[in-house]
Amino acid sequence: MASSKGDSGPQSRFPDKNQSHIETKVVDDEEVNDSPIEQVRLTVPITDDPTQPVLTFRTWLLGVISCVLLAFVNQFFSYRTNQLVVTAVSAQIVVLPLGKMMAAILPEKEVKFPFTKWSFSLNPGPFNVKEHTLITIFANCGYNGVYAVHILTAVKAFYKRPLNPLAAMILVQTTQLLGYGWAGMFRKILVDSPFMWWPQNLVQVSLFRALHEKEKRPRNGLSRIQFFTMVFIGSFAYYIIPGYLFPSISAFSFVCWIWTDSVFAQQLGSGLNGLGIGSFGLDWSTVSSFLLSPLAVPFFAIANTMAGFIIFLYILVPIAYWTNAFNATKYPIISSHTFDFDGRPYNISRILNEKNFDINLTEYNDYSKLYLSVLFAFAYGLSFASLMATLSHVALFDGKNIWKMWMKTKGAIQDQFTDVHTRLMKKNYEQVPEWWFLSIAIISLGLSLLAVEGFNKALQLPWWGLILACAISFFFTLPIGIIQATTNVQMGLNVITELIIGYMYPGKPLANVAFKTYGYISMTQALMFVQDFKLGHYMKIPPKAMFFVQLAGTIIASSVCFGTAWWLLTNVENICIPDMLPEGSPWTCPGDDVFYNASIIWGVIGPMRMFGKLGVYTKMNWFFLIGLVAPVPAWLLARKYPNNKFIKNIHVPVLIQSISGMPPAKAVHYWTWGVVGTFFNYYIYNRSKGWWAKHNYILSAGLDAGVGFMGIIIFFALQNYNIYGPDWWGLQSSDHCPLAKCPTYPGVVAEGCPVVQ
Repeated sequence: MASSKGDSGPQSRFPDKNQSHIETKVVDDEEVNDSPIEQVRLTVPITDDPTQPVLTFRTWLLGVISCVLLAFVNQFFSYRTNQLVVTAVSAQIVVLPLGKMMAAILPEKEVKFPFTKWSFSLNPGPFNVKEHTLITIFANCGYNGVYAVHILTAVKAFYKRPLNPLAAMILVQTTQLLGYGWAGMFRKILVDSPFMWWPQNLVQVSLFRALHEKEKRPRNGLSRIQFFTMVFIGSFAYYIIPGYLFPSISAFSFVCWIWTDSVFAQQLGSGLNGLGIGSFGLDWSTVSSFLLSPLAVPFFAIANTMAGFIIFLYILVPIAYWTNAFNATKYPIISSHTFDFDGRPYNISRILNEKNFDINLTEYNDYSKLYLSVLFAFAYGLSFASLMATLSHVALFDGKNIWKMWMKTKGAIQDQFTDVHTRLMKKNYEQVPEWWFLSIAIISLGLSLLAVEGFNKALQLPWWGLILACAISFFFTLPIGIIQATTNVQMGLNVITELIIGYMYPGKPLANVAFKTYGYISMTQALMFVQDFKLGHYMKIPPKAMFFVQLAGTIIASSVCFGTAWWLLTNVENICIPDMLPEGSPWTCPGDDVFYNASIIWGVIGPMRMFGKLGVYTKMNWFFLIGLVAPVPAWLLARKYPNNKFIKNIHVPVLIQSISGMPPAKAVHYWTWGVVGTFFNYYIYNRSKGWWAKHNYILSAGLDAGVGFMGIIIFFALQNYNIYGPDWWGLQSSDHCPLAKCPTYPGVVAEGCPVVQ
């Protein structure tokens, strides 16, 4: 699921292998005939069999089932205290034996559609890797979730407002489908170019090869499938410890165990609510839950992320907190909640007009301005900077080549922009017409206008706001797509969209979140479609088959997520309100709680009273300028020292957005992610490249799948019946640092905290 706050080796210049920028430079003939990216050459085969069937009965049946199950399970779990995200990898593993079983037992006879000439075979032959890939794309649509469901939850559970179910359904569907138009316009750059290599896809390619290629087991070694099986079994068995018997193993903060009565020590040492000095976790979900698997991230991106994390969390945040900037010591050092001037949770109902559902300025002026934890405030500032740095970085480093690639889409494709994979796809398969994508975008835009202007304008967003949101999304899709395609890191538009509509249309919380969702998610969906198209590109899937599967999967997943959310919101009493839930109820909605608080910050209070001249955090606006100019020194150094590997790997947008995942991610997640990623993508990659090429991505997939399967079993077999394991110290899902959340300002009272005199 996407975060509701601010969503969060060697790279694409050649022949410099450790490079993070794009340069379309001709290399020797042998490498041009394959791929100019070393990781792609090591992972993706350069063969194709265009005779393999793709859109088979097996594809549709297993794909739809996978999509429905993942959409339901992930949406269901998203409302619970202990969230569980079942990835598409889990479905990818399960459907393989099912597909082979169907190929073994189903009859081969043709089945005709009534009253048509169309027919299909229930069993067109052996279950093949292209069918498997399309089923996984189906599953991926279910796994990715629906961001607009946060709006439904905020309206019905937190604000307690009515919402027409048809308007809600249109909102859910259109926000997911609008991105098709952008994907169609930019796919020739972001898919066909060999320098847009989408590192995350190599995990999938490697796993598909492990599952389908016949491989002779090496002497004293393991085949890919044997290695995956062993990793999966180990991960599956081990997760019973952090998932059920010893949850505290997920975050060890030993500093808190030494200084049990010191607020300062626990603020420094807590990995979950403090700076996390010395904290670590012995749980794969700690490594990958918020930042995803580090094994799929190039080392230069890991290094930039960890450098930024250290600079911001251990220099910027402590200086601001302990100098009491923005009255920071009145509040926790890390929190996603909102507070009033006295350090208490902000009483939002006090300042809302019930009838018009907007801000009551008289009550607001009599009550208090809104305050954030210092980390939450800086996370927003860095979101401003990262967006501007993305634009500046792409313009400086990649602008010339982007223009060349854009121009070549209007004419013949030049050899230096293609590799063997692009040539095979263009030779063997018919491309998707542009008008298919544009038609879906136009229809979705029309329905979106109905959703915002109809139904008594319950979403508060005027028609011009919708058009502006779509324009912003379209403008940022290409530069952000280039960053993601080469670094595996996506810059979020949710904060900048909140800022824009908050200034233009203040005091309207639902207008704010609707604008954010249309502006942010249509870009995110476009890049998800493009990334899946690149996976199909590597696996040699006919583009039209990819289009139909993505479209069907998106509509099905959106419908299931909407149905699941609406069912829970209308049937679970007091859902998302922990103080009103019965003891032990899991329906606390942690992700939606963050989204709701963001709607208060940007919608009710508004950026003028938060970051403008009427607000507390006006200095955060300097981050726009900081982000714009930050890539300039790196660009100048790269021009002066073009062969310096260290300078080439400085990637300013990645460095700036390093803590964009905080909150909900915490320090312990960053440290474990960085250590594991450095070990495998630097040490192992350089010391044993052959092992890395064969096993690295399979290891990532096996660890994810094992945790996912065991997590499901633990919930449905035990936790669903309120059986939570032995009652002991290690059963708490915390790092045993209760004082880390305490304020340190004299006289501020907080539950469970000592009052500083």
